[in-house]
Amino acid sequence: MKIAILGGTGKEGSGLGFRWAAAGHEVIIGSRTAEKGEAAAEEMQAELPHATISGADNAAAAAAADLVVLSVPYEAQEKTLAGVYDEVQGKLLVTVVAPLGQPKARVWRLPSGLSAAEEAQQQLGEGVTVVAAFQNISAGHLRDLDYNLDCDVLICGEKAVDKEIVAALCRDAGMRGINAGALANAVVAEGLTAVLLGINIRHKITGAGIRITGLPAE
Repeated sequence: MKIAILGGTGKEGSGLGFRWAAAGHEVIIGSRTAEKGEAAAEEMQAELPHATISGADNAAAAAAADLVVLSVPYEAQEKTLAGVYDEVQGKLLVTVVAPLGQPKARVWRLPSGLSAAEEAQQQLGEGVTVVAAFQNISAGHLRDLDYNLDCDVLICGEKAVDKEIVAALCRDAGMRGINAGALANAVVAEGLTAVLLGINIRHKITGAGIRITGLPAE
């Protein structure tokens, strides 16, 4: 697939892009400016010389892609999506956004009462399909392809076929994706991000994640 990562210069976006590029996907690193996206892509390309990685501004990246990943702080979500509104119509958008309050290890309930993923769906309209995933993974080891990412990914969305596409991306990145139900359930996955950050802080670790027990191994 040709995957655009909006906000792809950050740790999680670039880490996921790195793993997908290593797995054979064509990755476009999007940023607010083409220069930042191109610089990040060149750095990744140097580490993965046989991969296909490019950089662009967010709108150009979204326009060129088959699938779009939103990896920005919640505070930048509305502005970022407004800037790519036309370019993402008719496409699947995977959001990894998790709103964090202050301190960041505290769950923050949005004034809308919705999840950030549901807000993204409202902001983009019915022409875009939004799926939420990857909120609960640690970005620290994503660029280390030899590291075993010992965690599952909760995938929230309306259609099973869309969630299976995202589950395949989970597998390509070395993780197991779990169908976690409707997009409204993303509020739970987003809240778990703050819980895991708190566990990291209290136990002085960097990679707290979640595992769903009782399922057969893939």
